[in-house]
This record gives sequence, C-alpha cells and structure tokens, in this order.
Amino acid sequence: MTTIRRISFAAHSIIAFFILVNLTGCQAGSSYTSLQTGFSASADFSCMEDTVFEMQSNTLVDEYAEEALGTCFLVTEGKASYYAHRFHGRTTANGERFNMHELTAAHKSLPFGSRVIVTNLANGKKVLVRINDRGPYIKGRIIDLSLEAAKEIDLLKRGVTEVRIEAYEDNTIRDAS
Repeated sequence: MTTIRRISFAAHSIIAFFILVNLTGCQAGSSYTSLQTGFSASADFSCMEDTVFEMQSNTLVDEYAEEALGTCFLVTEGKASYYAHRFHGRTTANGERFNMHELTAAHKSLPFGSRVIVTNLANGKKVLVRINDRGPYIKGRIIDLSLEAAKEIDLLKRGVTEVRIEAYEDNTIRDAS
C-alpha cells in the first residue's frame, strides 16, 4: 500500500513540476513606455535632429533599423560592462528571462523596451540593444550589455570600456511618406 502511495505522490509531483515550468515561461512582458526624467546635465540631445548616422556593415545595426527606431531622446557617454553566464535564465526586472545570446541590456532608468545604439568609443563598433533589465549597480557604469551585445562591439577582452549610448523613445516603424 505504501508503494502505491509513493508512486502516486511521485507522479503528482512530476505533473506539478511540469505545470510550474510551463507557467513560468508565460510571464507577460512590460508595456511601460513613458519617458523618464532625471538624466544627467551632461547629456547631449543633438541626436534629435533627423541625422542619418554612418553604421558599420559588420554589426547587426543597419540603415533600415536606424530609420525605424523613432526619435532619439538621449545621448550620453560613460562606461559599459557586460553580464552573462551567472544571470542566464534568471528573471530580469521587466519579468522576462535573461538570455545572454540576445541583444539586450540593463540601464538604471531608461524605459523597458527602449532601443539603444551602443557605440564602443575605442573601436567605433556599434550594436542595437533593447532595454529589459535594471542596472548596472557598479559606480561609474551607465549600461550592462548581454554577452552577445558585448561580442558585437568587442567588449569581451577588456570587460569594461567607454561607450556612447543613443536612446530612442519609439521603437515602431515610421511611415515612409
């Protein structure tokens, strides 16, 4: 009799485990889109002009993507770092799972879903990332990139480098008219 109870308990435990695993993959993402204030006084807003930036062809950012980004509302410079294996699979601040192989980033105050072009000032390489987490929590750093984004701008060897970030308020495609 106790063997049957043990088997029944094990079967129910396995079913509950699979239900729990399936439900955790169904978390809704954030729809937060309002602009936040409080950017440093040294921020450069010159990107609000309709300027077409020269992008390197060896990155994932191309002219079409740049035109589709929307209005630039922040340009600033500072130090960037990256995070990877230790946080892979963990829940980010906006509720989704962190995937170090996606082009994402953490920023202290930019709205979730913001598109940001990150330029490595040492080599000029650029990458387009989506903000999905909060951080960095180390003084003097302005953005934490995923492993894949860090690879795009050759950040892996140095670990920390000076970057320029250009944040865009609207990530919807504009009309061609």
